[in-house]
Amino acid sequence: MKNAFLNGDLQETIYMQQPPGFETTGESRVCLLKRSIYGLNQSPRAWFDKFSKAVREVGFTRSSTDFSLLTHHQKTGTVLLLVYVNDILITGDDSKGIQAVKQHLSSVFQTKDLGHLRYFLGLEIARRPDGLVLPQRKYCLDLLHDAGYSGCKPTTTPMNANHKLCTHTSDTDLPLQNPEYYRRLVGKLIYLTVTKSDISFVVGALIRFMHAPRISHLQAMERILRYLKTAPGQRLVYKTSSSTPTLVACSDADYAGSLDDRRLTSGFCTYFGGHLVTRRSKKQAVVARSSTEAEYRSMASAVSELTWLEILLTDLGVKLPSPIILLCDSQTTIHIAKNPVFHERTKHIEVDCHFIREKVQMKKIELQHVSGTEHVADIFTKALSSTLFYQFLSKLGAYDLYAPACGGVSLGQNLSTSTYAWEVLYAVFISVSGLVLFALLIGNMQRVDTCFVCEEELKILPARVDEVRDTWNPCPRVSILIFDMRGAFLVFAALNHFRRV
Repeated sequence: MKNAFLNGDLQETIYMQQPPGFETTGESRVCLLKRSIYGLNQSPRAWFDKFSKAVREVGFTRSSTDFSLLTHHQKTGTVLLLVYVNDILITGDDSKGIQAVKQHLSSVFQTKDLGHLRYFLGLEIARRPDGLVLPQRKYCLDLLHDAGYSGCKPTTTPMNANHKLCTHTSDTDLPLQNPEYYRRLVGKLIYLTVTKSDISFVVGALIRFMHAPRISHLQAMERILRYLKTAPGQRLVYKTSSSTPTLVACSDADYAGSLDDRRLTSGFCTYFGGHLVTRRSKKQAVVARSSTEAEYRSMASAVSELTWLEILLTDLGVKLPSPIILLCDSQTTIHIAKNPVFHERTKHIEVDCHFIREKVQMKKIELQHVSGTEHVADIFTKALSSTLFYQFLSKLGAYDLYAPACGGVSLGQNLSTSTYAWEVLYAVFISVSGLVLFALLIGNMQRVDTCFVCEEELKILPARVDEVRDTWNPCPRVSILIFDMRGAFLVFAALNHFRRV
């Protein structure tokens, strides 16, 4: 939409001074505005009223959950309009209806059809035969370049397991001399969380210290940048499906997660048709007296989100099978939500949290228990180990299309000790063979050097291989299989615990 704010009709009487270069000499007159202009406080509202009136003429109605969404239902199909200032997204299953809307808007306003959706509000959208892909590879690489971390050493997780940030850790944790650098990069990371939900918890923790960041907070932010270097091509994939879509949510809480005021951190995510649609990681404004109360409050936030999504999908013409499933890893919380007898344990909780019981009694929400090791909402409330982190990351629907197509071992994969032993033995065999071959080729050695590993070092090989994966190889998927003579010497340099005799 061209010059959107210039199309609004003003309802108030507003005067302005004569613009420079158009003054009337000898007269002190002012201009009476008939339409809105850029820089006027009334311009956004006037433009949206003018646009809403134009689309209502062809049968569109505002959504009750989001005023920027307008819907039009007919027997031939549904047409949806999503408006953000002068950027308009048109979609639906009625191709003729979409063309009619385009023609109507072009007759009222000056519009430009940009074709199929590729960019919207800075988000990249790629089409596939079986669905859509939301990558932010370009934005991620530009962020690393602006921060000076294009050649940094990658890491496997955005934060160390069980690590928590606080206002002041020690006397050496000094305030930053240039806090604007910290605030600018955190602001860019906030926008990146739109598609990279795996960093939502860590970025949310960094936001709490933007008023007075310290060295420890900057180090935590730098670890996020190193994690982004691991897989900048990670993206969300939404595939089409012919089955009936269902709405499922997962909620979790970190009891007394904040070290400064001991307030809880709640997190939840919702899936529609098996795909992630919304998620939240937020520090609550209250202190929970128990872990059960913390889970209960987080569950209340998830139920509020499910209620909003149910109304939104109804406006879109989607009928959901009842009831909606809500997963939680606390049996006690589920019993309290189902049984109102537990009054002594919940009498201090606000009344607004107890509407969960009403939703359960109306059979709109069904509470189900899930194991803590399989609860994907944990990724929004705490820092996890690499094994659990990558396990939950795959459940979020995030895939790295630039990862090796075959071979390699995932950094988040839980390998057994026997698997490690076979990898190490194979590496030792190839390494010794490479040394022997190298000695025979150069022809200036009286004897062939051999290698040995003592029994104590053999016990720590799995841990050493893990260390190599985190520090030596910059690729998120590595393989210990050595296939040439140069690889044999690289193994010796990387493991650093073989002895020559």
